[in-house]
Amino acid sequence: MVSKTVSESDFNPAIAAWSGPLGLPDFASIEDRDFEAAFAAALPAHLAEIEAIANNPEEPTLENTIVAMETAGELLTRASSIFWNLSGANTNDTVQALERKLSPELSRHRSAIMMNRALFGRIDTFYQKRESLGLDAEADRVLELTWKSFVRSGAKLDETDQTRLAAINERLATLGTAFSQNVLADERDYALVLETNEDLAGLPDFVVSSMNAAAEERGHTGKYAVTLSRSIIEPFLTFSERRDLRETAFNAWVARGEGPGERDNRPLVAEMVKLRAEKAALLGYDSFAHFKLDDTMAKTPENVRSLLETVWEKARDRAGGEADELSKLIAAEGKNHKVAPWDWRHYAEKARAARYEFNEAEVKPYLQLEKMIEAAFHTAGKLFGLSFREHENLRSYHADVRVFEVLDASGKRIAIFLGDYFARPSKRSGAWMSDFQEQHKLAGDRNDESQIPIILNVMNFAKAPPGKPVLITMDDARTLFHEFGHALHGILSDVTYPSISGTSVARDFVELPSQLYEHWLTVPEVLQRFAVHHKTGEAIPQSLLDKMRAAEKFNKGFANVEFTSSALVDMAFHALNPEQAANIDPMVFQADVLAAIDMPETIVMRHATPHFGHVFSGDGYSASYYSYMWSGVLDADAFQAFKEAGDSFDPALAEKLRHYIYSSGGSMDPEDAYVGFRGELPSPDALLEKEGFPVSR
Repeated sequence: MVSKTVSESDFNPAIAAWSGPLGLPDFASIEDRDFEAAFAAALPAHLAEIEAIANNPEEPTLENTIVAMETAGELLTRASSIFWNLSGANTNDTVQALERKLSPELSRHRSAIMMNRALFGRIDTFYQKRESLGLDAEADRVLELTWKSFVRSGAKLDETDQTRLAAINERLATLGTAFSQNVLADERDYALVLETNEDLAGLPDFVVSSMNAAAEERGHTGKYAVTLSRSIIEPFLTFSERRDLRETAFNAWVARGEGPGERDNRPLVAEMVKLRAEKAALLGYDSFAHFKLDDTMAKTPENVRSLLETVWEKARDRAGGEADELSKLIAAEGKNHKVAPWDWRHYAEKARAARYEFNEAEVKPYLQLEKMIEAAFHTAGKLFGLSFREHENLRSYHADVRVFEVLDASGKRIAIFLGDYFARPSKRSGAWMSDFQEQHKLAGDRNDESQIPIILNVMNFAKAPPGKPVLITMDDARTLFHEFGHALHGILSDVTYPSISGTSVARDFVELPSQLYEHWLTVPEVLQRFAVHHKTGEAIPQSLLDKMRAAEKFNKGFANVEFTSSALVDMAFHALNPEQAANIDPMVFQADVLAAIDMPETIVMRHATPHFGHVFSGDGYSASYYSYMWSGVLDADAFQAFKEAGDSFDPALAEKLRHYIYSSGGSMDPEDAYVGFRGELPSPDALLEKEGFPVSR
């Protein structure tokens, strides 16, 4: 319920009272211009609630302090959930202008709360006597996390340092928003428009169709556009026989974030690295990496580097052998150029086809987007007893968005799932999971109702021409399963407190449910049932599956060099102390790090610094890009449990998986959660074996 201190006449009530079908916002009644008034009402209302908690004359208790904080600011929560989902998935000039205005305002708002001495005094008083309170395990965990969050946000600093920290946070929020908007602008504005059959040499029909649809969307009737969406640029780089066009498109792709003037992200990165180092020092840490890793499974930068360097050495050696193989293919074609980064995908596909008699174009006719969505749903049904009921013609924030009810085994609605699958200029690139509403059990006026989650998956697949099926690559299908794994983490959440709901877990644990879910894509029952030819309806042939599995570990040197180099650069930026970070040139620094690790000239980072959104569009994955690899160790070992059971859908294991991994949110320490499922923590050997690298026994 919205605070009684707020008059709904001050803003559009549709933002606060979600009266749409299935409990969704009534998007048709909300306009972009409405959000400014909603935030103008929500921010002071939330602060008033916080002041009431902080100044409560009664002795602090779980109810009047922790629960009161957890349930405060509902209008702000609702306005934020709608607005920030739109800013990523369906933005425009109005939304972006407000985003630039709101980012520093929200940072100031958070600082005002987290540095409220009276409020922290109540929390600290309560925390110091926690052992005698008789709290249940979940309440004790929330109390601990709340106290630590305040300390990590500067609650114990003196007034001067608090003022400086608040200023740093505000500036970082502004810089992160600018960084993200610059990358989106570069992606939105670029299109390599092609016209002739010669321009399309080597491209399979599915790539041509996607490029045609992208050109039509941009007003180039009858032409073909290479955009910077991965669903177009990567297959173009893979199949195009036009080396000159591959080079042109590749150079545009890797230059995102290096636009002229205000679009240049390089000075933004330099300032962010400097401010993050200063922030960490204020809070008593050696570096920003030490600060970020303090509450993760990895704990220290040294542990992260140990894992990354173990994989790096093996990946670089493997990539060297892969490059030699590609050079031989180039020579066999009568060409004398070296392997360049814009050549790698093209010749790697030819090498795979030659070695395994398998190529991406051969499998893609069997990978219909609609069937892969069904496959993800089917897997959730087999593992967790879920079913999905689509509501067609139900309006969401964009016509492309699909809405599903999620039902448990008894037929009870437990969540709403929204799928936003197609690329468009108003959407940032990549793929992600978000939510409009998180699960918790403090929803009612008397804190006695459960709130079901409203979960969103956003992707950027290329649309097919009207009347034709959308065909995706195997990598696209993995992305779909990956993001749906995140979605299930939100859908299956079963906790009491909002702050630990769903994906509110340690950064290097949050990728476990998503990466683990990818494994079920290639379970024979799933592929043979849902990978069916879009024309004949025939299941993917066993012979093709055999070739695909034989090629699974092909090109793993390249893939791991791309990723690990990015993670090492991320760690290097954030391991700097304030003096070291004071006046860096980001591109010189990146080049020095890559030279130190002997980066192959034939491969580039998966995310070069000026468009490394994971790390610089906010600080979500800053000093934490490694977490995909850390979770990779966990997911490889976790799926091994099902292999050992001899059943990919073993009911007993699935129940443990649901309880400890998908439903527990942040209610457990991540190590305890993993051990609860598997019995012990894994070694990196599980990941090395999955990637096909040698393991030292």
